[in-house]
Formats: sequence, C-alpha cells, structure tokens
Amino acid sequence: MELRIRRTFTLVEERRIEAGQAADMPLRKVAAVVVVENPYVGRYVADLEPMVEASAGLGRQIAAQAIAALSPYEAQSYGKGGIVGIAGEQEHANALLTTAFANPIRAAMGGGDAWISSMTKVAAPGTLIDIPMNSTADIYVRSHYDGMTIVLPDTPLPDEIAIIFCLANRGRLNARVGGLSYHQAIKSRASGTSG
Repeated sequence: MELRIRRTFTLVEERRIEAGQAADMPLRKVAAVVVVENPYVGRYVADLEPMVEASAGLGRQIAAQAIAALSPYEAQSYGKGGIVGIAGEQEHANALLTTAFANPIRAAMGGGDAWISSMTKVAAPGTLIDIPMNSTADIYVRSHYDGMTIVLPDTPLPDEIAIIFCLANRGRLNARVGGLSYHQAIKSRASGTSG
C-alpha cells in the first residue's frame, strides 16, 4: 500500500520565560503533521497490516520534518497522535502509529529507547488534540512529562487522517518535582542498567 499525502504542517513553539524565570536554554517543542488520504474510509477492513507496513515511509517523512524544525537542538522527549476524519475509525490512526512508524523516527534521531505516548481520536476539522510527551531515554523522567496542544483548522476532512509527531529539546521549564533526571536515564541506558 502507498499512502497518499495531501498536506503537511510543521508547528513550532519556543518558551523562554515561565513564572518570571528566564530559562538557561529555551524549551522548543515542534509538531510535524502529515495528512494522508484514508485508504479504508467508510468501510470496515479486518486486516490493517498493509497500513502498518506503509507507515514506515510515513515515519521517515515525519522524522525529517520534526528533526529539521527542532534544529539546532537534539530531541529529549517525544509523543505521537492522530486524528481520523469522521468517515474513518480510530483504529486507522493507531495502525499508522505502531513500532513500524516509530522505528524510522528513532533511527533518524539516533536513539530513543523509551515507549512513546500517544493519543488518537475521530473528529471533525478544527478539533483540538493534546499530544502527550515523555522522555526519549526513560518513561520515568518526570521533568519531561509534557505535551503539545494542536488544532488543525481545516483537517482532517472526512476521508483523511492527520498523523502528528512531536519533539522537544528538554523538559519543562522550572521542572522541580524530583525523580530520575534525563542525564541519569542516559547514563543508566549506556551502562546497561534500568532507571
């Protein structure tokens, strides 16, 4: 199966000050969005494996978008999601967000051992979606629990799926609730111990 891409978007948010405290390094969050035609619109298909397999190419495309937008920074956290147009079903987005989709992104980033949190839903154009994010190194790095709120004004149309991948270059500004740090998680992974 070849997925037909209709549109792409890249959204960038950069925070420099929070609660009156200037950050030593800005928090840059990016969302790369690829809108594809839903090949199974309006009908139930039991075997979604062709979509899963096709999602690897989608992962490569979205990785290039997201990494370029995050530059000059490297990714420390990520998240994924999708909005299916109302003539499709939620499982269509999930089929495009499996490990087949994520592995090319991890390869392009040069790593990312942690599970990637996600959110999917069926909705009309302009519906808000919150994409949860967590550390690329370890799911238990509390400072990197965050997210991006995305609104795509004219997407998805009933026969479309909007696939979203978010990256951030650091944890939340002023994070101070303790727990495993990002650098401790990286060190643990390098030494072969769990965090």
